[in-house]
Amino acid sequence: MSKQFTLFKYLFRWTLMVIPVAIAVGSMVALFLWLLKWGIHYRFKHPWLLYLLPVAGISIHLLYKLYGQSAEKGNNLIIDEIHQPGAGVPKRMAPLILITTVITHMFGGSAGREGSAVQIGGSLANLFGGWFKLQETDKKVILTAGVAAGFGAVFGTPLTGTIFALEVIAIGRIQYNALLPCLIAGLVADVTVSAWGIHHTQYHIDVVNTGQDFYGHHLHTGIWLLIKVIISSAIFGLVSYAFAKAVHLVKDTLLQLLKISWLLPICGGLIIIGLTLLLGKPDYLSLGVDAEYPGAITIVSSFQHGGAAAFSWLWKLIYTAITLGTGFKGGEVTPLFYIGSTLGNSLAELFNAPVSLFAALGFIAVFAGATNTPMACTIMGIELFGGEHALFFAVACFTAYFFSGESGIYGSQRVAIPKIDGITSSNAKKYVARVFSKYKL
Repeated sequence: MSKQFTLFKYLFRWTLMVIPVAIAVGSMVALFLWLLKWGIHYRFKHPWLLYLLPVAGISIHLLYKLYGQSAEKGNNLIIDEIHQPGAGVPKRMAPLILITTVITHMFGGSAGREGSAVQIGGSLANLFGGWFKLQETDKKVILTAGVAAGFGAVFGTPLTGTIFALEVIAIGRIQYNALLPCLIAGLVADVTVSAWGIHHTQYHIDVVNTGQDFYGHHLHTGIWLLIKVIISSAIFGLVSYAFAKAVHLVKDTLLQLLKISWLLPICGGLIIIGLTLLLGKPDYLSLGVDAEYPGAITIVSSFQHGGAAAFSWLWKLIYTAITLGTGFKGGEVTPLFYIGSTLGNSLAELFNAPVSLFAALGFIAVFAGATNTPMACTIMGIELFGGEHALFFAVACFTAYFFSGESGIYGSQRVAIPKIDGITSSNAKKYVARVFSKYKL
């Protein structure tokens, strides 16, 4: 009975601490989503705002230069603080990332919203942790719960937010001591966003016959369809890897060429403007969720036949790498959804496979590969699209996870257990060289 009483006190204590954190995070995320939608639709009505993107970039640079301090590290700062509390998460991180993300989207930058929500969650959780005078171990837990609240609230996926917060910290390891606080935080934050009247985009997979008759026996999972899913998922993983490298490549290359950091957003803004004029359409600006005009390529349209061009995914990758690599703010996840769903659309047309199903698989699998969170993304598929195709979701996410390499979009993410035993990013080249030498390739 003493053990059960201790457990009850633990659960009661964390419930009391996490609920106010989650309500605060959910309320701020609701405000963020409302402002973001307003900013994007304001640009729809005033497309000339795109030409002020370089000016917006300088404004963001100056805001972080004057007030940002360590907040510039974004999600990586929160992950570092969970690994080793000490430096702290600045209180100004939440309002800074909210304002600068809205500015990025209002003027046409291609970015996401998850990074902003996670930073809002981490910043507010750290603030409450200070008020509660928590010890180092408990501070790690409440920061993780803040991440779960932010992620679950911004996408309307509380269970995904829970697992994402636990899974993203270190590849191959989950800290189960934070499971309950994260679950409470994700649920309460999501309910809070709904209570403020904010609604999330709904996605739909058409009715698909995934079975197959095989020598007189009916298989619930078709062999050929499964093979197509595996091949496509390997491609999703490789594209995840390309995206993670592209952002760093843009930043490093332009820094070598320009030397002066405030010139980066000017250059990035001018490139985005030039690409948009070259392509003759604004489809790859901003989130890519709402359509600026009838027939625009969006995440929603990619779930339909003809809803994406063959290289829509590549253009979105380029736009987002330039936006984030040159100092604009926002997240990476919604662009990853766009890249994945449009790539899934193109692969479905190529493989003669169900379009909406493959768009959904790309939606979650590219995200899984880029963040190294296959469990969270599998659950996201179930929360967003229903559980009927859970097996395909799992196959897609875990295949993409293995094909995306050891690195991801979060530089502070650590490798607790390598994806392949004995092979890490530091010794992979040596391993490959030994294989080539052994077989004389």
